[in-house]
Amino acid sequence: MFNLIRLGFPRTSIIRYYSSTAVNQAKVYSRTYKRAGPVTKSSTSTSRSTSTDASPASSSPPKESVSDIEPSSEVPVKSTTSYILHDAPLEASNKNNGETINWSDSFHGLGAQPFSKEIAEILLAPVAEEDIEIKPDGLLYLPEIKYRRVLNRAFGPGGWGLAPRTESLVTSGQISREYGLICHGRLVSIARGEQDYFGGEEKLTTALEGCKSNALMRCCKDLGIASELWDPSFIRRWKKKYCEEIFVEHVNTKKKKKIWKLKSIKTIDYPYKMT
Repeated sequence: MFNLIRLGFPRTSIIRYYSSTAVNQAKVYSRTYKRAGPVTKSSTSTSRSTSTDASPASSSPPKESVSDIEPSSEVPVKSTTSYILHDAPLEASNKNNGETINWSDSFHGLGAQPFSKEIAEILLAPVAEEDIEIKPDGLLYLPEIKYRRVLNRAFGPGGWGLAPRTESLVTSGQISREYGLICHGRLVSIARGEQDYFGGEEKLTTALEGCKSNALMRCCKDLGIASELWDPSFIRRWKKKYCEEIFVEHVNTKKKKKIWKLKSIKTIDYPYKMT
C-alpha cells in the first residue's frame, strides 16, 4: 500500500501597491477695479468732484470746435508731368558788320537773299531713292546723317550750324526743343525738334540728341532737301516700287498686324515674325 505523499508548493503572491497622491494647488489671481465714486454736479460750477480714493469715470476727449482750428497757411502744389531743363542757350554771339548777334532770339539774315546757284543745285538735287527708308507704319524718312552730308557739300564743314533757341521741355513721354539753322552766318530756318522719352537719366542724353536731329530734318525742309518725302504722288510711286505690306505676328502676345517693309529686306526684327 502506497503512502501518498502530498507535495505542496507554496504559492507566493506579491502584490505591490503604488499609491501616489498628487496635490495640485492652483493659485488664483484676481484683479480688482475700483468703482467710480458718486458724481455731484453743482449748478454754479461745471467742475466734477470725486472722492480721493476713487478713479474718475471714463469720459470722451473734449471735442474741438471748428473755430479753434487754425487755418493752414500751406497751399497744396498741384503736381505736373512736365518740366523744363535748365539748359537755356548761352549768349553765343557773333560779330557781323559791327553787330552782336544772339542766335537764341535773333532772326538775322532770314530771307535776306538767295544762296548761290551752285549751293542751290546741291540743296535741290533729287533724293537718291536707295537712301530712303520706311517705318512699319508706312512713313518714309531719310536718315539724319544724309541731311548732314548734303549741308556739308553745299556750305562746307563748319559753314553751317544748329543753334538752340529755347530750353528743353520734358513731358511724360516726350522731350522737345527749338533750334535755328544758321548757314554762312544767316538764319535760314527755325523748327522745334521732338523725341520720345519715358524717363531715366541714362537715356536723357540720347533723347536730347534725337531731338536735335529731328529739328535738323525739319529745318532742311525749308532748304528743299529731300522734299520728295512730303510729295504724295512720289510716296505712292516709291512704295509700289520698293515696298510691300505683310502680316506679322508678335512673338509674346501672338497678335497679328500689318506692317510695311522694303522688298530687299527678307527678315523681320524682334519681337515680330512673319506669318
